[in-house]
Amino acid sequence: MGSASSGSPVRPRSAVRRRFDLLFREIAKFGAVGGAGLLVNLLVFNLVRHVTGLQVVRASVIATVVAIVFNYIGFRYFTYRDRDKGGRTKELTLFLLFSVVGLVIENGVLYAATYGFGWDTPLQSNVFKFLGIGVATLFRFWSYRTWVFRALPAREAVASAESFLDAGAKPRPRAKVN
Repeated sequence: MGSASSGSPVRPRSAVRRRFDLLFREIAKFGAVGGAGLLVNLLVFNLVRHVTGLQVVRASVIATVVAIVFNYIGFRYFTYRDRDKGGRTKELTLFLLFSVVGLVIENGVLYAATYGFGWDTPLQSNVFKFLGIGVATLFRFWSYRTWVFRALPAREAVASAESFLDAGAKPRPRAKVN
């Protein structure tokens, strides 16, 4: 469909390009929330570690739980606000399930570095906490978008219909064959 405000016709974007643009926006929003969650995670981790004197992995688990709560709010109301809002109990249950798996991945990396290799200086702990968050983030992105914040079937149908209409809006000339 063309842009009504510009006055000039706009070529419809291909369905592949549209999906790529949507995926790029989703990754950017996921990254914004995740980046803020990363800061929350690291700040709480270092605060708990220095104020309480808890062991490294215990402090990390507390920080991860705080970040999980922060991220759920950000994902639900920013990144995936346009996704299906029905079945919040199921959504929250799946989010917590996949978040716990991410917590195990994230803190497993820290645990292995701390207790397996003896790398437990504050700098080393932060490096391996950060590395664990990175590995867990890949899993979380895939699981949240696939299982937790699912696209509305109706929206997919509308998008598909719009792409069909966009393709039909500009008839292809039959005379040109390459």
